[in-house]
Amino acid sequence: MNRTDRLYSLVEELRAVAPRPRSARWLAARFEVSARTIERDISALQQSGVPIWAEPGRTGGYCVSREHTLPPVNFTPQEAMAMAVALQSMGAAPFRSAAETAMRKLVFAMRGDDAQAARGLAERVHFLRDDAIVDRVPRILADALADPRVLRIGYGDRAGARTDREIEPLGYVESGGAWYLIAWCRLRDGIRAFRVDRIREVVITSEMPERRKLAAGDIEIVHGTLEQLTL
Repeated sequence: MNRTDRLYSLVEELRAVAPRPRSARWLAARFEVSARTIERDISALQQSGVPIWAEPGRTGGYCVSREHTLPPVNFTPQEAMAMAVALQSMGAAPFRSAAETAMRKLVFAMRGDDAQAARGLAERVHFLRDDAIVDRVPRILADALADPRVLRIGYGDRAGARTDREIEPLGYVESGGAWYLIAWCRLRDGIRAFRVDRIREVVITSEMPERRKLAAGDIEIVHGTLEQLTL
């Protein structure tokens, strides 16, 4: 996540819980940066006119005025609930954190009675999980397409053997609940699919890869039909 996006997301996070505070340590963990970085970001927002203030004490932190809001949106309670269901069904998708932020923005910007009705509907929907903890995709991987850079990864294959590689991210494919990062692998000198939960380490480099186009024919599909996401 670049700094501009993080600043916007910081405001949205504080607005979503207003008037309750969020500590710098909590925000640092949420955005995977240091507490010092959060303090600098808050200072920048304050200097730009965002009404953020600090509450002292053990339970204190940063607060923002609820009046600093988006215009109301016209989602119905049913539409908001459907989006929340889709979010919970994402599992460990690379875009889960972004979807959670978008969901908070949506509900916060809804009219008060519609937002309350959406929450009431959501309380009637439940998910049965085998594992209560959803593994998070590292933010570097989640942002791999939006901010293309060469990545250095440590990858474990199906048998557990590790290889270290440099890859150029090209796209994502989902299959049976598992997500794969499609990338040009410099070790194999070709396009490969890397299951994201087998990427053990990831380091972003400053190198911007050459532009490559990813076509459906570049991805070997044994079962099923490849469908492209549309907006």
